[in-house]
Amino acid sequence: MPTTFIVQGAVMKSAFGIISVANMNVFVAGSVLFCGAWTSSYLYPTLAEKGVKLSTTHKFAIGSTLGALAMLWALVVEHWIHQAYLTDGSQISVLWQAPSYILIGCGEIFATSSAYAVAFTASGPRNKAFASATNIFCIGGLPNLFCIGLYQVCSPWFRNHLDGTTDISHIDTYTTAHVGNYFSILLLIMMLGIGINLRPSVRIFVHSIEEDATAALGDQKTTSTVVLDMEREGREEMFPMLDNKTVV
Repeated sequence: MPTTFIVQGAVMKSAFGIISVANMNVFVAGSVLFCGAWTSSYLYPTLAEKGVKLSTTHKFAIGSTLGALAMLWALVVEHWIHQAYLTDGSQISVLWQAPSYILIGCGEIFATSSAYAVAFTASGPRNKAFASATNIFCIGGLPNLFCIGLYQVCSPWFRNHLDGTTDISHIDTYTTAHVGNYFSILLLIMMLGIGINLRPSVRIFVHSIEEDATAALGDQKTTSTVVLDMEREGREEMFPMLDNKTVV
């Protein structure tokens, strides 16, 4: 996904002479910081006051929705790029990509951060490192592998019709390609993610995993407490003249 944004932004005009496609990731970083602060300090506390708690799958659905909106906006920008070039050969400003980057950053707060939280809380104390590593692979490695395969399947859309090569780094060759079709595929994938996470069966399944993990952690704490109590009683029998405070 980021690579496709770069391909699109490479044929757009720099803003103010200094903001180019290479600087657009700053909008992701900024939106992550702002949205993260807003959700933790206002959104979640406000919902908690009203007795509302977003489930993990609903957070995933919100993140996917924001991603879908980012793809929709990218398609709008794609239309404007072609329209401007066909009208007078001009290029539109790269700042028009900013909403897509901002939406992606906000979506990461709901989807990616929730994935990290589930990986940590739904695993036992001895498996948290492995669970976190698995989560990083699932949200970083697997999507990249999937995108590589998807790009190979859709590679004809990234070829210009002037000489049949993959050079679409200039506006005249870019407008002969069909990059917008790739954004449409990404949009469909986002919508599929929304539909899956809104299914009651999926929500119940994920919630049951979280509940089982919480119960297992509670049992482990109870067992640890019993063991400590037994050890304390043993010490008291061996040293009856010492009070509990001294032994502890």
